[in-house]
Amino acid sequence: MRKELISDATLVSHYINGDESSLEILIKRHKQKIYSFIYSKVFDRDVAEDVFQDTFIKVIKTLKRGNYNEEGKFLPWVMRIAHNLVIDHFRKNNRMPKFDNGGEFSIFSVLSDNALNAEKTLIKSQVEHDVRRVIEELPDDQKEVLVMRMYNDMSFKEISEKTGVSINTALGRMRYALINMRKIIDKHNIILTN
Repeated sequence: MRKELISDATLVSHYINGDESSLEILIKRHKQKIYSFIYSKVFDRDVAEDVFQDTFIKVIKTLKRGNYNEEGKFLPWVMRIAHNLVIDHFRKNNRMPKFDNGGEFSIFSVLSDNALNAEKTLIKSQVEHDVRRVIEELPDDQKEVLVMRMYNDMSFKEISEKTGVSINTALGRMRYALINMRKIIDKHNIILTN
């Protein structure tokens, strides 16, 4: 069977088992879609190239570590990695993403970043205050997992080891924490915009 016809899932498992050429096929197969997605967010060819490279470095590291378990959904998984790296790029450069108004005039193109930053800082601190208030209302076990995950950037494996519960329990608590936060936000009519 020609390699071009093999499914993503099979190519991933071939690559994990040492067949380097399988990754090349995967990259060729999805390059256009992933690159276009990144470019549509950053509007800069050099940055898009960098993020694209970083995406596949992360993909390779994750596959090599044996941490891939997406059951054949390779492209959505890579897109999520790319999306997170785009967000990291904007965070690092502390700039707002450009708004695509389909070529129409945009107020953001004439406002300096500084004018936006003062308001952004104010909104951000209000949002952070509201989020902290919401988190305080969560049951302790859910609050603990949420804080470890969101603020301490711990993996579910690390959370599981630290709290002495299974990874599934930690995931469950995180899910319930998010569901409960949504309920608390609705109850208090808190508007979280940033």
